[in-house]
Amino acid sequence: MVFSKETQIYRQDVRQQGTFLTPKQREDLVKPYMPKSPPMAAVAQKPMSQPVRSFARNSLHLLVFTIIHAIFSVYIRIRQTYHIVLDRIFAILYYHHRAPELIRQDVKKLSRLPEHLSIILELKGEERGAAGLGALMDEAAEISAWCACVGITTLSVYEKTGILKAYLPNTHRAVTSKLHAYFGRRIPSLQIGAPHIPSLLNGGSSEELDQLASPQGHLSILLLSADDGRSTLVDLTKTLTEMSQRKKISPSDISLDLVHAEITDSVMGEPDLLVLFAPYVKLQGYPPWQVRLTEIFHMQDNSGVGYQVFLRALHSYAKAQMNFGR
Repeated sequence: MVFSKETQIYRQDVRQQGTFLTPKQREDLVKPYMPKSPPMAAVAQKPMSQPVRSFARNSLHLLVFTIIHAIFSVYIRIRQTYHIVLDRIFAILYYHHRAPELIRQDVKKLSRLPEHLSIILELKGEERGAAGLGALMDEAAEISAWCACVGITTLSVYEKTGILKAYLPNTHRAVTSKLHAYFGRRIPSLQIGAPHIPSLLNGGSSEELDQLASPQGHLSILLLSADDGRSTLVDLTKTLTEMSQRKKISPSDISLDLVHAEITDSVMGEPDLLVLFAPYVKLQGYPPWQVRLTEIFHMQDNSGVGYQVFLRALHSYAKAQMNFGR
């Protein structure tokens, strides 16, 4: 503990910018509070390092690390090769040839199909620009056609940046063109939109609106982005808090059912199946509330949108057991 007299002397020296005390006096002032230096005998008794033993130990660690890394690398290469070959075989055996009849035949024996399918697409970093946007629209349109062929009525397409929502008319034209490639002139009725954005119905013309009762069925597409995820929950929380403070709603009235109803109206309901076309599960900010009870499917080492992934996801969903706890 520093005594008050010594403290006053030190502060007086600071106020006078180090002119009150000499360097020797300052050393004497702080010397009682400095740790004691070890004796020279203790320093001399310190064991000398053994460079040969250290080198051998480091070399052994490096060798073990190299062996583990090599084994794991070989395993990864074999696994990737196996999955690539398997995907190519499935792609050949179950190629759809843009024929709705063949696609329906592939899912004919499934016990159930999802009514609401959701997918996550990604705008590749190296393909940004018109080429990347065109590829993204083509992927969304291709999956939309597959859904229309098997009878899935609702498709939600999540893309983190929201570029598809920014080009909603272009996306609608791409999907319509793809449906014509599969169905010819008599395509299913189509509705495409996004949260808080007016939907487009079969191009929006009055003549095409009369085709909503198309014998080919109806497909609703919802475009989502990261703005429809956690930020929606934050905005809803702020709104409910303000309404409660203004006595417009009682805190006891705020329940899970109310939150679920509000999120469903503002964004969407819960999808039955979420398909990832990435090699691992990465939701990229997907709306968290909507995936509480959703079946999530992905294929290991897969890196692109393919019909075989879509088909295997439907087969996996048909075999899945839904255990809802109380």
